Amino acid sequence: MVKLTADLIWNSPHFFNAIKERELELRGNKIPVIENLGATEDQFDTIDLSDNEIVKLENFPLLNRLGTLIVNSNRITRINPNIGEFLPKLHTLVLTNNRLVNLVEIDPLASIPKLQYLSLLDNNITKKPNYRLYVIHKLKSLRVLDFIKVKAKERAEAAALFSSKEAEEEVKKVSQEVAQKVSDTTEDAEAPKVVAPTQEQILAIKAAIINSQTIEEIARLEQALKFGQVPAGLVVPDPASGVNDGSGPMEVGLSY
Repeated sequence: MVKLTADLIWNSPHFFNAIKERELELRGNKIPVIENLGATEDQFDTIDLSDNEIVKLENFPLLNRLGTLIVNSNRITRINPNIGEFLPKLHTLVLTNNRLVNLVEIDPLASIPKLQYLSLLDNNITKKPNYRLYVIHKLKSLRVLDFIKVKAKERAEAAALFSSKEAEEEVKKVSQEVAQKVSDTTEDAEAPKVVAPTQEQILAIKAAIINSQTIEEIARLEQALKFGQVPAGLVVPDPASGVNDGSGPMEVGLSY
């Protein structure tokens, strides 16, 4: 990870972009924390912090000039509740491909008085019931959400749906419950129960190693034995069949 220092800011590319705005490019530095942006001396219209490892959208100094903030492809899960106090003229915010999950997590954006263009694409929050209407309801100045223009009809629907504080809280509650269910399902899927091999299977694996003809097969079987896995095609003799009655070696191997 790379610390966002004044030296990094001064040595990073800065230029006039396609729309003639002064832009600072800080993308792709593995920056984990936003800090030291006071070193910009508020000289930029656009700051690009894409492709870093930022978790919290916070620690901004007062940047009166900044109009566009690009923070896509980070790990953002939290936003400073008072972010608007430090970015009073921000009109465009790109948060594509981050880790925002619940509707309540975008509430701090309501403190940005001039926010008109917002992208939350590729965040789990976009999958929540009434996501778009909720964002439109919270961000009154928004004109474009996820590159789709906000229509008057949507504003009316949002106003009707969230006509009371109770209705808003209910939608937030549903969003959090859905997120918890998804989390529980994911945990269950990622942690299946492992059934340890029986003593007969362990002996069969060891015998198969002895009888193996190739180095690759030996390596595969040793790996299976190490992690307590039963290789596909393993033949385990039935002790009741009398195959190994002491009259000769037990034939154990893999079936192909």
